[in-house]
Amino acid sequence: MTKRTLPAPATRASRTVSWRVRGALGALFLSAIVTLAITNTYLTDRFTTNTRQRAEVRLALYSGNLLSELRRNAIVPQLLARDPALIGALNSTDYSTSTQRLISFVDEIGAASLMLLDRDGRAVAATDRNRLGSIHRTEPFFVNAVRANETVFTVQRREAGGYAFAYSRRVENQGSVLGVVVVEVDLAKFERAWAGISDAVLVTNSEGMIILATEPRWRGQTEGEALRDEPPDSAIQRAIQATADWTALPADAYVQGEAVMRMESRIPFRGWKIVSFTTYDSVRERVNGVLALEIMGFAILSALAFYALSRRTALRAALFQRESVELRALNARLQREIAEREKVQKTLAVAEQTLAQSSKLAALGEMSAAVSHELNQPLAAMKTYLAGARLLLKRNRPEEALSAFQRIDDLIERMGAITRQLKSYARKGGEALAAVEMSEALSSSLAMMEPQLKARKVRITRHLPRDPVKVMGDRVRIEQVIINLLRNALDATQGGREPEIEIILAAGETASLTVRDNGHGIENLESLFEPFYTTKKPGEGVGLGLAISSGIVNDLGGRLTARNAEGGGAVFEMQLPILSDDTTTQAAE
Repeated sequence: MTKRTLPAPATRASRTVSWRVRGALGALFLSAIVTLAITNTYLTDRFTTNTRQRAEVRLALYSGNLLSELRRNAIVPQLLARDPALIGALNSTDYSTSTQRLISFVDEIGAASLMLLDRDGRAVAATDRNRLGSIHRTEPFFVNAVRANETVFTVQRREAGGYAFAYSRRVENQGSVLGVVVVEVDLAKFERAWAGISDAVLVTNSEGMIILATEPRWRGQTEGEALRDEPPDSAIQRAIQATADWTALPADAYVQGEAVMRMESRIPFRGWKIVSFTTYDSVRERVNGVLALEIMGFAILSALAFYALSRRTALRAALFQRESVELRALNARLQREIAEREKVQKTLAVAEQTLAQSSKLAALGEMSAAVSHELNQPLAAMKTYLAGARLLLKRNRPEEALSAFQRIDDLIERMGAITRQLKSYARKGGEALAAVEMSEALSSSLAMMEPQLKARKVRITRHLPRDPVKVMGDRVRIEQVIINLLRNALDATQGGREPEIEIILAAGETASLTVRDNGHGIENLESLFEPFYTTKKPGEGVGLGLAISSGIVNDLGGRLTARNAEGGGAVFEMQLPILSDDTTTQAAE
């Protein structure tokens, strides 16, 4: 008699397990929906608030910069109207030096252009020589300035699009009007700066007309006309946009059919107003990124739970079957590894001795090549100064010759310092650091490179901050890095028609020194800072300059980077920890 009633308990157990699995999966699915809904609401509100706060801060900065530019140029016409040279030129009608005088002022003032008009409205002097002789008798900035007793601000629509902003003031002498001084303010630079940071920015005058905007087609329109809604054309596009906007809050406005948040601020100048528009792209991307991770997590949990419940028994059986096979294979593999390890240990001593000898030879080769590389520049400068001193002595000018010998003595001291610093390529640390003013180090390095720069006729452009930029380091080593960067830029521009090197010193979270050239650029960025890598011909370089420079900057806690410029040429940037007043006080204590 067979017992066919035995499978019944197994069937009931299977059904119980099946209901438990279904219940667990349902609870997991419900918890996933609730979690995603709560996360979406919370993160959308939070990220939107953060984005709005950042937009408010940016708008306040834009407004302050714009107002500062306007106020800074407002005083210029009053000062130029009192200039004796310009008044004398208008009285004598001799304008031979007036244009050059205005050109000398424009860089210091920072205005877009300066122009001097006589009483007939003719441009007798201008920083833009193409405008000399042009007639502006009917222009608002001339007519209003002649009639007013103070500085006049005018906004005029250009034929090519956009607006021109100018301050003007009449020039008087003994109660009679001699002419008008016009100072054009460059506000278009703010449009270019805003376009690289914000999504859209516009400025309106007291009449509500847009006079500045990151979108050129908005100028001359009202805000309502500029923001006319342009919905997607097809139903498919509308569905795609609705799917993309599902995490966004109700939009403040629409720019080209895209939802944006609108921020407005008043500029305390003639009733102007500035408005910025920020898209919800960053909010949607961040929210959707978190939601995607949560969905992926729940999907992984569901897959793991289902796999664990359905494959528990099969895994146990397969585990027992594979266990013996894996143990035997593991035992054989361990025996082979033991034999290989014993063989490696026997040859390790010989390899260590060979490696030590190779390291010594490599260090000796690097050091000798570095000495030749780093002393080449001072030796070339000494040769130039010796030739100059010999010529001065022949011309019976001993005092100037002594100055050249003093420079040679300084170069000899520098050569001694360089030979001491070359040890840092193989041994890190140990040197005493002090506060170094980067502008002074840059000036000293340019003085070292003066003979080569003059011989090559390279145009040097420097952008230096007004305040000192100090770092904690070794001045000789920092100058060594700057000279290497200048020398590489000089070599890169060799053969060019108009060689140019631009040097930018900036201070922010770090002290940044950028050297840009208009040469042929960098072919292999990956191997640029490796020792003995060079693109020069044999005999012209050994490829240690950038390797040593990178090591020096790393020792000082900074970093040296290189990239190719968009318009051609190479850009090297040295960043060092900036030395603030608090840091200096703590170091002194």
